[in-house]
Amino acid sequence: MNKPKDLPLTHIDSDDIGHNTSNNSEFGEILNARISRRNMLRGGAVSAVSALFGSIGLSACGGSSEVVALAPVPPAPVEKLLGFAAVSKSLADSVVVPAGYTASIIYALGDPLAAATPAYKNDGTDTDYDNRAGDHHDGMEWFGLSGTGTPSLTSVDRGLLGMNHEATTDETKASFFLHANGGTTTLPRPAAEVDKEIPIHGVAIVEVKKTGAAWAYVKDSTFNRRITPMTVAEIAGPARGNALMTTKYSTAGTTTRGTINNCGTGKTPWGTLVTGEENWNGYFTRGAADNAARGNDKSVTSLNRYGKSQGGASRHGWESAGADDKYARWNIGVTGATAADDYRNEMNTFGYIVEIDPYDKTKSIKKRTALGRFAHESAAFGKLEAGKPLAVYQGDDSRGEYIYKFVSNANWDPADATAADRIATGDKYLDAGKLYTAKFNADGSGQWIELSISNAAISGYAGYAFADQADVLVNARLAADAVGATKMDRPEWCATNPANGEIYFTLTNNSNRTVNSATTPPDAANPRAYTDMKGATAQAGNPNGHLIRLREGAAGAAATAFTWDVYLFGAEASASKSLVNLSSLTDDQDFSSPDGLAFTPSTGICWIQTDDGAYTDVTNCMMLAALPGQIGDGAAQTLSYTKADSSQLNVTTPVGKAPTADTLKRFLVGPKASEITGICETPDGKALFVNIQHPGESTKAADIGDPTKYTSQWPSNAGFGAGNRPRSATIVITKNDGGRVGT
Repeated sequence: MNKPKDLPLTHIDSDDIGHNTSNNSEFGEILNARISRRNMLRGGAVSAVSALFGSIGLSACGGSSEVVALAPVPPAPVEKLLGFAAVSKSLADSVVVPAGYTASIIYALGDPLAAATPAYKNDGTDTDYDNRAGDHHDGMEWFGLSGTGTPSLTSVDRGLLGMNHEATTDETKASFFLHANGGTTTLPRPAAEVDKEIPIHGVAIVEVKKTGAAWAYVKDSTFNRRITPMTVAEIAGPARGNALMTTKYSTAGTTTRGTINNCGTGKTPWGTLVTGEENWNGYFTRGAADNAARGNDKSVTSLNRYGKSQGGASRHGWESAGADDKYARWNIGVTGATAADDYRNEMNTFGYIVEIDPYDKTKSIKKRTALGRFAHESAAFGKLEAGKPLAVYQGDDSRGEYIYKFVSNANWDPADATAADRIATGDKYLDAGKLYTAKFNADGSGQWIELSISNAAISGYAGYAFADQADVLVNARLAADAVGATKMDRPEWCATNPANGEIYFTLTNNSNRTVNSATTPPDAANPRAYTDMKGATAQAGNPNGHLIRLREGAAGAAATAFTWDVYLFGAEASASKSLVNLSSLTDDQDFSSPDGLAFTPSTGICWIQTDDGAYTDVTNCMMLAALPGQIGDGAAQTLSYTKADSSQLNVTTPVGKAPTADTLKRFLVGPKASEITGICETPDGKALFVNIQHPGESTKAADIGDPTKYTSQWPSNAGFGAGNRPRSATIVITKNDGGRVGT
């Protein structure tokens, strides 16, 4: 430790921190662009509904020739997507779903995942978190199980949830709800506290089962397991064995321990879980003189670009808990003679898409370095075409960062969908390919630029001397800087529309975007700069966020050109329709800060989840159901601003067709101070699993002994579990008439 031991820890919000100091243009920086719509497809919302019409007449034959007419069979009820009544905005400390639906809590922080682990007391005295549900339930995928416990694509009453446990609710670095007294907020941190906090992070595989009409998790399932920051993981792909991966733990640079700050997920076509490591940089520290210890070499450039300047405090101070190697690894300062003697490269082993076989504990967990290193959210696979490569879309969640696409060298073989060795199949598709970054043009077109050491813009980049392709992938942000990728406003989750293959991204918000900014003025794809009032507090920039969508060119997954538009703008319904509420949202649709995003296969509904702080004086975070159209179904809009020097700034942007009451509705509102995130369904669409993350996160550590001061007491106030401390949890939503969710 290079920091005085008596220095108190200060709060670091590692979310929403930008470290991009390149001169690359902001998204659609060319202003006053006129967008031609003539060649864009037009269409309305597509509803995948089916109905049975008509009646059946039968004749009965016997001793008489009389014809007996049976009563007509009434037609089956017509299923209408988004046929539910929209949920109103809510500030209640509860989960609110539409009339005719039930939300049941099935799995929460601390729940035992092994028969020998005692029930959760939820009073800060619990231990053994390696065998309990982790905290901050996030991205989640469904993996079906047959009655005999084998993988199933059709099972609707038994399956595995592969789930991220992103982080833990903390104040000034202590995970205070985990500790009886709220935890220690100064350095050094007690080892006993740190030993609780580390395994709270990572991933869980948990079996869930339906008995009668009720869902529950299976406490003693042999499939249950936790993957934590201490679980051995293989480094796979081009960076495996590279000098940048050398650490004291793995001098060969082939393995590391664990995964951390896992946010979004994805499901591979061959049935494995992929999970994105997001704000991992905040868990590390390095000394105030570390630049000099490194000889001010290029690693300093890399560390600064990834948000870890010298002297920066770590998120939880885990490195201070003792001399044991499990604590020392969080200090990435140069302390030994070579990289094999310390953990100077430990942070290089984080920031990847990690693949896990949920069905098989014996298979290696693999970090897929070919997909690049950055603050990953989810990973969305593009439309599959036999004999053609796979595309995997990804966003880097930080201000001013980029959108990426990986294209496999291997062509898709449908037989691999049921391959016996799923991790080996991942080796085939995810360890070799091309990584691209996106450049957006103001006319609604865009290019994918390959991040390759053979690109002169990369190999000759003055800002960083790339040694080889592994270096390009480990430092993908710097490579994207070099080729002039377009800076984006916190690209969060992404998802592929099964109806047409278009790819959607959520862009959460950006408080830095202002009319008079020299670096982030309003532009074609981020056209709004406004003031949003939260009570008496003015929130400048684009506090409410928006969603964009891309359509690949004729080459599909391998295309290097695409078109784009803005699908939907978050806004308050009462906001100006000429400058803010460009999607003309109503009170049944308005939202802020889109984050989680998924299309459910059974219905094709697009589910939009929020992680908001801008509109939370009016409503808690929420989930909406949408039936999007396609790129080009709207029209260009021009916004006009007057700058401080009295000059005019006109920004033109392509905007999707405004939603109607039949194409966008609020479906769920969560408890106080929670984020709604993570979603998956059973194959029949009749059970929808959703995560409620960090209810009550604005509670102060000083109030830990007084439940009446907790911001939230959910889910105990809903009759689930012991104690009053709020807990992240998974809910399952079903329709009371047994129909599909969202109808």
